[in-house]
Amino acid sequence: MTASTQTGSVRGSVAGQVLASSRPLSWVNTAYPFGAAYLLAGGGLDLVLVLGCFYFLVPYNLLMYGVNDVFDYESDLRNPRKGGVEGVVLDRRVHRTTIVAAAVSILPFLVALALLGDAVSNAVLAVSVFAVIAYSAPRLRFKERPFLDSLTSSTHFVSPAVFGLALAEGAFDATALAALGGFFAWGVASHAFGAVQDIEADRAADIGSVATVLGARATTWFALVSYLAAGGLLATLGWPAALAALLTLPYAANVARFLHLTDAECEQANAGWRRFLWLNYLTGFLVTQLFLWMAL
Repeated sequence: MTASTQTGSVRGSVAGQVLASSRPLSWVNTAYPFGAAYLLAGGGLDLVLVLGCFYFLVPYNLLMYGVNDVFDYESDLRNPRKGGVEGVVLDRRVHRTTIVAAAVSILPFLVALALLGDAVSNAVLAVSVFAVIAYSAPRLRFKERPFLDSLTSSTHFVSPAVFGLALAEGAFDATALAALGGFFAWGVASHAFGAVQDIEADRAADIGSVATVLGARATTWFALVSYLAAGGLLATLGWPAALAALLTLPYAANVARFLHLTDAECEQANAGWRRFLWLNYLTGFLVTQLFLWMAL
């Protein structure tokens, strides 16, 4: 990283850096699953929906990504991908502020949602928060434990949906489990493919991941199979929900272009990762249309 790049990464106000560390581009990826699951399970336009959506929109992401940026500071300085939509490089002067802001912003929502829920929803909430902290926090560092890293990352995005279902007292029947299972397989695939681009950098820094263990080619195949497995699970849903299975195909096509990537060429996968980030918005739009159709 050049001096100019590093300087640019630490410019801006403290509040601006803290906000940027929450990855605003990705806020919807956690708030949407909660809101959709809550409404589909029978929840209404009520206080629970508002509190839950806002919690998973901002405080949750600040805890997830902000904590990650603080404890990954040294490796982020050497990562050329950092400094944009894929994550900021937090100046050391805002590390403590970021941790405090994450804790202060999340606690009121946790208390309120716990009081509004029951034993089942509170257990889900506890697992969700633990997974977010354990992924990046020292000693635990699930992000450096191959395979557990992908499972934990997927939990970050699926747990809001599980929590929404639990808060609405929906049934965890075969249909719900198939939908959640498909979503989880999608999350595992997405994390694994995202790790491919950092194989060489992670190995140089002695950081483990599913990709450093399997290698670029095998990890990309693993991601492809996981996307197809997600589609297979979603295809078991009744009509028209089963149409959601088709939405996994663009993701599978995206990673298929990199199936023959070698470890030395791993950084080329960044093009696919950037495409994945924007593909999420198109998929979210189409899923919304499907939900509206199902509600008619």
